[in-house]
Amino acid sequence: MNYVLKNLPVRTEKPRTTGFTMVMDKGMGLKEAEYFVEANSDFVDIIKLGWATSYLTKNLAQKIQIYKDAGVPVYLGGTLFEAFVIRGQFEDYRRVLEKFDLSFAEVSDGSISLNHDKKCEYIQILAKDVTVLSEVGSKDAAKIIPPYKWIEQMQSELDAGSWKVIGEAREGGNVGLFRDSGEVRQGLVEEILTKIPEDRIIWEAPQKEQQVWFVKLLGANVNLGNIAPNELIPLETIRLGLRGDTFDHFLGAHLM
Repeated sequence: MNYVLKNLPVRTEKPRTTGFTMVMDKGMGLKEAEYFVEANSDFVDIIKLGWATSYLTKNLAQKIQIYKDAGVPVYLGGTLFEAFVIRGQFEDYRRVLEKFDLSFAEVSDGSISLNHDKKCEYIQILAKDVTVLSEVGSKDAAKIIPPYKWIEQMQSELDAGSWKVIGEAREGGNVGLFRDSGEVRQGLVEEILTKIPEDRIIWEAPQKEQQVWFVKLLGANVNLGNIAPNELIPLETIRLGLRGDTFDHFLGAHLM
C-alpha cells in the first residue's frame, strides 16, 4: 500500500479461499484487460467472462492469457454452460474448457429447467478435471425459491464436488438473493448461513449497497461476486472501512 493506516481489518492474501472477489468481464477488449490487471491484479481472485459473452469475444485466447499471466484464473459464465447443455452439447462444452486450458467451470441452471440430480451429475463429471463453481437460484424474478430449497441445493452441489456455491443475483443484482428493488432478502441469507458455511458461498452483489450489507454482516473477508471491473478498488475500500458506507464499522474501540 502507498502509506500506513492503523486499525484496518486484516484482509486475507492471495491465493485465498475467503475474502474472495469475482469480477465480471462483460466484453472488455485486450487493452482494457491489460489495463485492468495492471491496476487490479492484487485484488481480484477470479474473472468471469459473463454469461455467453465469450462466444463473441475477439481474441479470446489472448484475453484469457492476459489474465492468466497476471495470476488471475478465468472461467466462462454459467449461462454458456446452460446453452451447451440445452442443445445436447455437454461434451462439446468440455472440449471448450480443454481448448482454452481453463481450470475453473461454472455449472448453473438459472435459465433452463434442469433436474437437480442431473445438475449434480454434471458437477461430478466436471469436478474430475476442473474446479467447479455452481450457481443456485433462478434468473426469473417471478420464481421465488424457498430458503430450505436453496439450502438443500447448495449442500447437494457441494457434496457433488463444487468448490464453492454462488448465490444468484444476475449482473443487475435484482433477482435471486435480492428483490427487484435490489434490496437483500435478509431472511433468506440468514437462513442459508445457519446450514452452509460462509466460506463455501460466493454472494453475487453487483450493487454498492449490497456489498456494504454483506461486509457489515460477514466482515471484510466475505466472498463476493459479479463485481464490475471499475468497482473492484471501490469494493476494497468498503472491505477496509475506507469508504463512508463502512467508515466506522471496523473502528470499534478506536473510534474517536
